[in-house]
Amino acid sequence: MKTFFIGILIVLGIIFVWFVSIYNKLIRMIEAIKNNQKQIDIQLDRRFKVFQSLIEVVKKYMDYEKTTLKDVVALRSQAVAAAAAGDQKGRIESENAISRIASNINLMFEQYPNLKANTNAMQLQEEIVNTENKLAFSKQALNDSIERYNATKKSFFESLVVSIFSNLNINFEYWQLTSDKIAEQEQYTVKL
Repeated sequence: MKTFFIGILIVLGIIFVWFVSIYNKLIRMIEAIKNNQKQIDIQLDRRFKVFQSLIEVVKKYMDYEKTTLKDVVALRSQAVAAAAAGDQKGRIESENAISRIASNINLMFEQYPNLKANTNAMQLQEEIVNTENKLAFSKQALNDSIERYNATKKSFFESLVVSIFSNLNINFEYWQLTSDKIAEQEQYTVKL
């Protein structure tokens, strides 16, 4: 009889340890997602500062920077306000609009040969490209971690733990491609 109770205690102990390990794994995944969101915030802030620096360098060459600066500042304000309000979708839309502006910077440089010769401007242009690349990588890392978390929390045993602890059942917003980019990728064909 005594060994039966010891056996039950051991089984209950194993179940408890297993339960705690699943809970901790899901918490680690949530914290990884939050860290990836912070990494995106760092890149977005860096991008905004690089834009400001570039616009200062470019001011003597053209009037285009006035609208660019106004657009970037307005979109950045919208993104910050959306983030503060918890509107992740609005934030993503504003930040994606800034990315579209960044992609047009190269066209701007082509129109001004003197600007292309300015080393500060060229370094800042390269910084924008590097920042956009880092931002794309950070967005992909976030999406990947959200995907791993969603797949894990839907697994059989993990879903039991999630159903018990509501703080583990979080729906995170993906950083998605714009609908134009998705359509462009779907229509892309290799020409031989």
